[in-house]
Amino acid sequence: MNRATPQAGPAVAVFTQLLSSTRRGARLARLLTVTELLSWEVPRDLAERAELVVAELAANAVLHGHVPGRCFRLALTHDRAADRLVVEVTDARGESKPRLPAPDAGPDTDVGAEPLRTGGHGLTLVTALADHWECVPHPPGGKTVRAVLTYPAAGA
Repeated sequence: MNRATPQAGPAVAVFTQLLSSTRRGARLARLLTVTELLSWEVPRDLAERAELVVAELAANAVLHGHVPGRCFRLALTHDRAADRLVVEVTDARGESKPRLPAPDAGPDTDVGAEPLRTGGHGLTLVTALADHWECVPHPPGGKTVRAVLTYPAAGA
């Protein structure tokens, strides 16, 4: 009697997409990430962390890496065997390197002090959600911000 043997999906799943360097493109990057990760059946915790990381990196690519007429690239690589997801966002402005904001000295209570900033903390969030992130050159003149997320989360 012949029986079909179950075939596991590929050990490594890859998704890559060029997106317009607009707010709509950044939103689409997040939505595409969620759709792909659901189709790959990644653990929910990993998918939720990846969604937030992609949202921040795509927003940064649009806000700080925008060059008129150039797109940004989203790449996702899921290695099932290693329970690891690599998120890469590539933009066209290699001279604009991402930096973590300076640590806050605490709440400002002085009269006339600068109001608390409402932005600029995206990479702090990426640092908290990803196991590791880095910025590498992407020739000829761009950069790729790469974040590695594992399941379970490191330190969990």
